[in-house]
Amino acid sequence: MKRVAAVDCGTNSIRLLVADLDPATGELKDLDRRMTIVRLGQGVDRTGRLAPEALERTFAACREYAAVIEELGAETVRFVATSASRDAENRDDFVRGVVDILGVEPEVITGDQEAEFSFTGATKELTGRTDLAKPYLVVDIGGGSTEFVLGSDTVRAARSVDIGCVRMTERHLVRDGEIVDPYGAEQISAVRADIERALDEAARTVPLSEARTLVGLAGSVTTVAAIALDLPGYDSEAIHHARIPLTKVREITDHLLTATHEQRAAIPSLHPGRVDVIGAGALVLLSIMERVGADEVVVSEHDILDGIAWSCASGVG
Repeated sequence: MKRVAAVDCGTNSIRLLVADLDPATGELKDLDRRMTIVRLGQGVDRTGRLAPEALERTFAACREYAAVIEELGAETVRFVATSASRDAENRDDFVRGVVDILGVEPEVITGDQEAEFSFTGATKELTGRTDLAKPYLVVDIGGGSTEFVLGSDTVRAARSVDIGCVRMTERHLVRDGEIVDPYGAEQISAVRADIERALDEAARTVPLSEARTLVGLAGSVTTVAAIALDLPGYDSEAIHHARIPLTKVREITDHLLTATHEQRAAIPSLHPGRVDVIGAGALVLLSIMERVGADEVVVSEHDILDGIAWSCASGVG
């Protein structure tokens, strides 16, 4: 067994996984898995820069994670940064801060690398499942971008496009610096049109219609699953590998897009940091399911973070 630490720093959240891995058997044993909403991508789509307060929130989470990594004694640490820091003019400030705190340089990976990690993390444990047909389409809906990966045992095609719950919210659902409450029909239509254009772009690289099983990853998908399962709070064990039908995703999305901020905040399984962005995230998921023709989405709690951890064990970048 090899003890590793993986950090996934996205547009909306930063996550840590410390795990013992056995490359020979494919076993991954969690020692610590946690997530912090930091909104690193706050305003990046508009300004092109990481906001000082967003950087400080992220560095505070890094300090917490550094203490956990030291306590558990991980042999290898890998820090992967995604869409927000890839786009920002001042990303060097971000890199310096992470190195100072964690002692490793964040790797600002490409969308294709994100896709590879997501696919590995989501599908490694599906080997041998006879109830899930191949090929899989793994869809990782993040804050700034969404990754599409089609494959069976290995990746056949992958594409990252710039639709995510934070980016879509900030682009279409904000007026005069404030989240519109409730959203208007015209604004929701603009989000949908943006998503459809991105799906057209993704389909030029990834044959979406060939998918036989849709596997959904990341916070927007797991949150929709938690709501669909009517959980009293977030329960990762109940959510992992839940199968949520299209009809239920459509019902939840319609509710989230017509609800007020207060009504969304009252949903017990909805993290406070996702209240303003879950409507857009759910609409991304629904649009993908409709485009693919998927009757259900298989929800995975194992995603890019697990793929990063496996890359530490295998030494593959």
